[in-house]
Amino acid sequence: MSVKLPTQVMNCQNFVNGAFVSATGEKIEIVSPYNGKKIGEMFSTTKAEADKAIEAAHAAQLLWADVPMKERTKVMFNFRNILMRDMEEITNLKCSESGKCFDEGRAGLMKGIEVLEFAIALQNMDLGGRVEVSRGVSCEYRREALGVVANITPFNFPAMVPMWTIPIALTLGNAYIWKPSEKTPLTSIRIAAALKEAGLPDGLFQVLQGGRETVEAIIDNKHVKAIGFVGSTKIAKMVYDRGTLLGKRVLALGGAKNHIVLLPDAHPELAGVGISDSFTGCAGQRCMAASVLLAVGQVDEHIKKIIERASSLSLGKEMGAIITKAQVEFLKGAIDRAEKAGAKVLLDGRKAIAPAGMEEGNWIGPTVLDNVQPGSEAASIELFGPIISIVRCKDISEAMKIENSVEYGNACSVFTQSGALAEKVIKMASTGMVGVNVGVPVPREPFSFGGVNASKYGHGDITGHHSLDFWSNIKKVTIKWEKQNDNNWMS
Repeated sequence: MSVKLPTQVMNCQNFVNGAFVSATGEKIEIVSPYNGKKIGEMFSTTKAEADKAIEAAHAAQLLWADVPMKERTKVMFNFRNILMRDMEEITNLKCSESGKCFDEGRAGLMKGIEVLEFAIALQNMDLGGRVEVSRGVSCEYRREALGVVANITPFNFPAMVPMWTIPIALTLGNAYIWKPSEKTPLTSIRIAAALKEAGLPDGLFQVLQGGRETVEAIIDNKHVKAIGFVGSTKIAKMVYDRGTLLGKRVLALGGAKNHIVLLPDAHPELAGVGISDSFTGCAGQRCMAASVLLAVGQVDEHIKKIIERASSLSLGKEMGAIITKAQVEFLKGAIDRAEKAGAKVLLDGRKAIAPAGMEEGNWIGPTVLDNVQPGSEAASIELFGPIISIVRCKDISEAMKIENSVEYGNACSVFTQSGALAEKVIKMASTGMVGVNVGVPVPREPFSFGGVNASKYGHGDITGHHSLDFWSNIKKVTIKWEKQNDNNWMS
């Protein structure tokens, strides 16, 4: 299904206290990667505007915290139904601003809804606990909201990444401040409207548009207790350092350089499709994309399958556009530099032809580089595009030494039919997520998403069971009602 682009320029506003209002800072234009045309505009949120919105969120949260979780869950259930009803409209909007093809956009929204369904189930799962620890004495824990929390999200998943945190944080009783990417803010309008329609009380969900000034205002505000971030490693570290210096709870997810170990016994069709779709999906603009193929032994027939699959993709329908023209030029330059360094270009995305009528868009095709040297730019730097670098390895030990040498630690996959070899890769991979015959090893709820090393600053994970302790506090309660005859140190 083709993406339907907006027919007129949209006015992207903040969402504060249940109403859409314009900010007064710097003007920012939103351009579609599909055709290079302006599809929206907005104004950046100033510090004074951010502080006022967060103050209102703080007041609203004090009331929300007293609402039973079961009642909060009803709002989330309504929210889910609205998203399902408006699936096509929201998908078209998010694809128009991010460059995704329609099926990718819909899949991303469905993944976000999966997290929403997990949040809806919290009323039945996260029930606390109480134990009689001694005669007449019991201990229990109670989960309590933090207060006001914030999330700063990237351009590549305008709906999915914020939906990792919105439902969980709100269901746990927090107020939520969202700063979308200034490149893809339009989707936030639809999500805010859906929450309003779902019955969420005003002030609990505030959307503040803008860039760096807005981010810093949110982090610095005294009422913001926890900050989530997804983006590049450089910015993730900056957000982490600034937030933790102020004593705040921060979980900042950064970039990646994901490896796939390809073994000779791998299923040819399974490997061909899985590896190709991993590095071409979302035009390679995702932190879980395969970036380096560690080709162990004689796997040339498998590589042919990968190239066959990747070269068959239709730009605009099966593979989307790149977010900016500057990024397209960077990717082309990276291919040029790899070629000059001795890599062989097996599939050249620089020669890709743009879809008819979208020649002014940001397009590059799938690219496969062979004989890339470990430590080179193509093998160690996150390029963020549909490029996979093949590094030839004599055995698994050499492959895993290369995998472990990269500073990032999001994901590693292995394609093999041997359980023993797969287990060896699982144990040796220096990553937070591992896949076996899975090109994009993103866990399904309730399992948590999160990397290690330079792919994550902070502790815990941003989704699943492990996210609950990030978005809330645990209060421990010890109760004794009367004196016992057989007193001991425990009672």
